[in-house]
Amino acid sequence: MYLKVYYNRTFFLTNIKSGILSINLLPKKMGKVLIIGAGGVGTVVVHKVAQNADVFTEIMLASRTKSKCDVIAADVKKRYNVNVKTAQVDADSVPELVKLFNEFQPKLVINVALPYQDLTIMDACLESGVNYLDTANYEPKDEAKFEYSWQWAYQDKFKKAGLTAILGCGFDPGVTSVFTAYAAKHHFDEIHFLDIVDCNAGDHGKAFATNFNPEINIREVTQKGKYFENGKWIETEPHQIHKPLNYPEIGAKESYVIYHEELESLVKNFPTIKRARFWMTFGQEYLTHLRVIQNIGMARIDEVEYNGQKIVPIQFLKAVLPNPGDLGENYKGKTSIGCRIKGFKEGKVKTYYIYNNCSHEDAYKETGTQAVSYTTGVPTMIGAMMFMTGEWSKPGVFNVEQFNPDPFMEQLNKQGLPWKELQDVDLEL
Repeated sequence: MYLKVYYNRTFFLTNIKSGILSINLLPKKMGKVLIIGAGGVGTVVVHKVAQNADVFTEIMLASRTKSKCDVIAADVKKRYNVNVKTAQVDADSVPELVKLFNEFQPKLVINVALPYQDLTIMDACLESGVNYLDTANYEPKDEAKFEYSWQWAYQDKFKKAGLTAILGCGFDPGVTSVFTAYAAKHHFDEIHFLDIVDCNAGDHGKAFATNFNPEINIREVTQKGKYFENGKWIETEPHQIHKPLNYPEIGAKESYVIYHEELESLVKNFPTIKRARFWMTFGQEYLTHLRVIQNIGMARIDEVEYNGQKIVPIQFLKAVLPNPGDLGENYKGKTSIGCRIKGFKEGKVKTYYIYNNCSHEDAYKETGTQAVSYTTGVPTMIGAMMFMTGEWSKPGVFNVEQFNPDPFMEQLNKQGLPWKELQDVDLEL
């Protein structure tokens, strides 16, 4: 038996008369990580980071409510015997963030807090000299507007500081963007048509609930639709364009065109795209509840006066709706999310469908969460792993499709989100 050690990898080779029996590749420990946000996604991220303790030397979980962090940390300790430090922090406060960053000194901050807080966390990272990763683009608190321009504007600041900022590393955006990059690298010379399809065929047993933060979820799905075609953005009324689509192992589900942020970066980074759309499934009962919520003013994001106090209706609604983090226990069924792509390879028309199906029951068994949180949290950890191991690390601000997709795709299969490919099939679109 003999051992070879390299700077970033250790190879164990067992040599006997019959030859080499096995080769094990073990990544060295790479650095500290600080996770901000103790909701469903944050829970999954902490679990998956703890499962990969060979990459992450120390873990801290911080939130406005420290008690939530403590519950997650205790569960992780029980399951994996990994210690997670916890802290209280107001992610709207740059000075508080800087103080925490300077005390813990993480190599990377994972932001799974609210999208409103992206810029304050990025500012704190710049001030403290810490790298950054998030799952959702910035939006103003007082306007339902999803746009990368605010964060792309940080490109020169991060580049000058020698820091990396990785944007949109959940599932959609995130995996869907990496799927597109993988298809462009391995299957297409030119991508012309991209349709991202997101189906949740699960049943949580509630009359109405959102699968992640209601304040963000409702703003996202009630805004006007928008898609890209022939160099222009075309706006539609909410849920105006819809049709049934067939999802693997699920069947036909009515699917609606909505606007989703990864379209903005994908058409920029893959300029051959002629049309890009995002489809999401909704049940009729869900849409009826949404219409009622809007019609009675509970989806408003501006302040109103109530009993001498200023309240925001959608924030009040969040307080009375079921907590998305508590849905997992009774959730049945699965999600199916992927990319349906049409373009050219070697002068011939090619169609391609790449997707992942995820079981709500399996997600709950592993992490105590439902599949929507799981499919967001797992890629977040993988993106952090890509940074820590040097696969995705360069100064500046980047969307995930700007990096090499191959090592990320390999980890999806290893970390609980295996993907499948269908080639030269009817895309239905």
